[in-house]
Amino acid sequence: VQLQASGGGLVQPGGSLRLSCLASGNIFSIGAMGWYREPPGKPRELVGITTSDGGANIADSVKGRATFSRDNAKNTVDLQMSSLSPEDTAVYYCYAVMSTEPTTSRKGYWGTGTLVTVSS
Repeated sequence: VQLQASGGGLVQPGGSLRLSCLASGNIFSIGAMGWYREPPGKPRELVGITTSDGGANIADSVKGRATFSRDNAKNTVDLQMSSLSPEDTAVYYCYAVMSTEPTTSRKGYWGTGTLVTVSS
């Protein structure tokens, strides 16, 4: 089971980004799925997390600028974020709570992270 993130890179202030995350492997079910980020020199923090029934918990720092699109059939979650500032510079990590068998409990998995740099 793995989470593969794509997107990221260098973005100008005021610009936007789109990150995609794909969960693959022997997946039975996915519960929460979303994104965290780790700014330079700071601890990892929540960006937003979605639930399988369409709910979402979005950090105040990105609320109004971030949109999460989840496709349960494809095991993907996308993050679109606008009005970026240097404070959004971070390594962005995909996170999902998944189970591999019907008899096992879900546990958390992290993707490898993708760097987003907001700079002119």
